[in-house]
Amino acid sequence: MGTSPAIVMILFVAVGCFMAYLEAVTAKHTGITRHYTFNIKLKNITRLCHAKSIVTVNGKFPGPRVITREGDRLVVKVVNHVPNNISIHWHGVRQLRSGWADGPSYITQCPIQTGHSYVYNFTITGQRGTLFWHAHISWLRATVYGPLIILPRRNESYPFVKPYKEVPILFGEWFNADPEAVINQSLQTGGGPNVSDAYTFNGLPGPLYNCSAKDTYKLKVKPGKTYLLRLINAALNDELFFSIADHSLTVVEADAVYVKPFETNVLMITPGQTTNVLVKTKPKAPNATFLILARPYATGMGTFDNTTVAGIIEYETPSSSLKKRPLLKPGLPAINATNFVANFTSKFRSLATAKFPANVPQKVDKKFFFTVGLGTKPCPKNQTCQGPTNTTKFAASMNNISFALARIALLQSHFFSPYSKGVYTTDFPAFPLIPFNYTGTPPNNTLVNNGTKLVVIPFNTSVEVVLQDTSILGAESHPLHLHGYNFYVVGQGFGNFDPENDPPKFNLVDPVERNTVGVPSGGWVAIRFQADNPGVWLMHCHFDVHQSWGLGMAWVVLDGELPNQKLPPPPSDLPKC
Repeated sequence: MGTSPAIVMILFVAVGCFMAYLEAVTAKHTGITRHYTFNIKLKNITRLCHAKSIVTVNGKFPGPRVITREGDRLVVKVVNHVPNNISIHWHGVRQLRSGWADGPSYITQCPIQTGHSYVYNFTITGQRGTLFWHAHISWLRATVYGPLIILPRRNESYPFVKPYKEVPILFGEWFNADPEAVINQSLQTGGGPNVSDAYTFNGLPGPLYNCSAKDTYKLKVKPGKTYLLRLINAALNDELFFSIADHSLTVVEADAVYVKPFETNVLMITPGQTTNVLVKTKPKAPNATFLILARPYATGMGTFDNTTVAGIIEYETPSSSLKKRPLLKPGLPAINATNFVANFTSKFRSLATAKFPANVPQKVDKKFFFTVGLGTKPCPKNQTCQGPTNTTKFAASMNNISFALARIALLQSHFFSPYSKGVYTTDFPAFPLIPFNYTGTPPNNTLVNNGTKLVVIPFNTSVEVVLQDTSILGAESHPLHLHGYNFYVVGQGFGNFDPENDPPKFNLVDPVERNTVGVPSGGWVAIRFQADNPGVWLMHCHFDVHQSWGLGMAWVVLDGELPNQKLPPPPSDLPKC
């Protein structure tokens, strides 16, 4: 007896539904694979009446949005069509056992040469929120950057009110000159580099600059709605204050980690940091236009771009009334408002809930103390330099070691370890070799040592690092970024760190978890992390000028015993130097 068509149809639908259910369940837990292609190409762009050819991704400035979900796999093919070498860093992505995809040139890979390509292949594990991607070689990230937005898993909600709309705003820096020429000249002469000509919101400098009114970022809003602004500081060398006239900001996330919400009128955000804020619009469309401003927080002795980028919040109303509206401007702190910044950063706290716990290492296996600051290198013979004196060049260091990039990738060298001889050494000092009064009168000898020195730590070591600013060539705030990890900011203070009296005050309950932290000007910050990700991980100042001068070091985290605690071999298309 045959089966009736109706039963066949029911069975077919039932199987289809079951397969769809299975797919949904699997996707919920394993995610999907998302493919992107990044064509690195030159594009003519005009800002401030200066036309120039810039390096871009897919001809876009800023670059394209990468949107994914927690648990998804990203496969990004980067094809280099420009004369410059390039590599792309996925800033803040944990890269668990995928260090080959991290992106810093000469650290985890050789750069992608002209006419070549490389596929970055990695999974977003246990992260959701706002990050970004950027070039990680020389100063190319001045124009090669874009948002990396990680949505929660399907059917998961935010731990705050669902926004009406989400808007990424990237802070950038515009140079009329070629940024590569700017840093090359600085390294040649030993002097400070020429500063940028403007700051930008999503690539637009705004009306406070000459010849720029038409290039103004406008955020059109509806009354009575909640907007989620995904703020990303992709500027090269400047920490920035940010504010919106007559609108309060509720901070809900930092560096793709939820925080206990708090209200503020002004944010400070360092290069490499992201901050998500909720903005509630007025219940009725007001008869006013509101300026969005950002300008630098600057603490060093060097010159800086002391200008202001402006955008506009425009309420949707009949357009005829736009012209007559008053323009409201927010107040911003003084350029060097160090106390404001210390107070602001202390407000960040992890949610520390069952769902979003703060897994702060309570006991520490290895303690480190790193000084962070400027110094000098001798001027080459028969050359007059433009450093602090005409016989010296500016330099920067951690524990007085100025980090020198190797000529091949450190991760390759480590993985095929017999070849690491002559590439790097593993004697980066855990403490300053010559202690001094770090924030007091600086020593007479400010010369740094050069080297590619690394710290080796066993898998799953719990690590504490105290980062101490120095007053050599002026105390200054330094945004320190750690690749391959988030860390907990357990303490901070002004002056010299006191190993007796400061640790008892550490917050080991709900400290903020980040990937980039500002070392306070004339102060210190303490961080903790669990070294559960094998590989070679760069830690550096996210001011590109300081990174170019050598302010960085790298950690080698060894493989663990189990198969899922080991770094797999490199992909076959890993670029060659």
